[in-house]
Amino acid sequence: MALNTKDILARFDAQVRRDIIAEPGIRIERTIHAVRVMGLWNCVLYSQLDDSSVDREIAAQIERFRALGAQFEWKVYDHDQPDDLADRLAQAGFEPEEKETFMLFDLGDELPSIEPPPGISVRQVSDADGIADVKIVGERAFGIDFSAMTEEFLARLPLGTVTFYVAYDGTEPVGAARLETPPDCEFAGLYGGGTVPAYRRRGIYHCLVGVRAREALRRGYRFLNIDAADQSLPILERLGFVPITTVQAWVWRPD
Repeated sequence: MALNTKDILARFDAQVRRDIIAEPGIRIERTIHAVRVMGLWNCVLYSQLDDSSVDREIAAQIERFRALGAQFEWKVYDHDQPDDLADRLAQAGFEPEEKETFMLFDLGDELPSIEPPPGISVRQVSDADGIADVKIVGERAFGIDFSAMTEEFLARLPLGTVTFYVAYDGTEPVGAARLETPPDCEFAGLYGGGTVPAYRRRGIYHCLVGVRAREALRRGYRFLNIDAADQSLPILERLGFVPITTVQAWVWRPD
């Protein structure tokens, strides 16, 4: 897949980061220079800054969340301006999380296989019991409390902007993933893909990518996007994903 990186990033910024819409559990606030998500997830998702505006905008965002006593993250893509945005966030007291690789898959290419490993079935889930299984997998795979996200997920199901899949060994949930499908957009996002430790390296992750790719294609999307951790990067490259840039969350916590 040959991509014009500058063009594709401009389209992603406009469609996914700048023009994000509110969903249950979050609201969107915009300043002259930035777009922030508020609620269950606090994040500066997009910014358009230069040397004359960056420090003032960082200070304004900190004061917004300091007044709430809430932590937030600032998503920094490698092409975000100014070039030293990450350094300025560090100077303002933000702490970095692990850097990830922003990758794309062209849905016009050959899609990854959806064949699950022997003894495993993969199902789309769309009710409270299914979301409870997503929560179980998330906590076992990542060690994170998914309780708050469970409420958000249940509220979003009727809107059709998120789809969940669970891999089962019999009735035991052993893998899960979600597909984000924002309206009026070329990009469908892969998030939350995880497998409980005892079931890793069997092809469950591969299968979950494949079923989500087919659903995104069915809905008319052009690309899949994912922020890939280092352990997922080689798997995704084998499946045909292309590294585009890097992305890193910088987290500010109130004193």
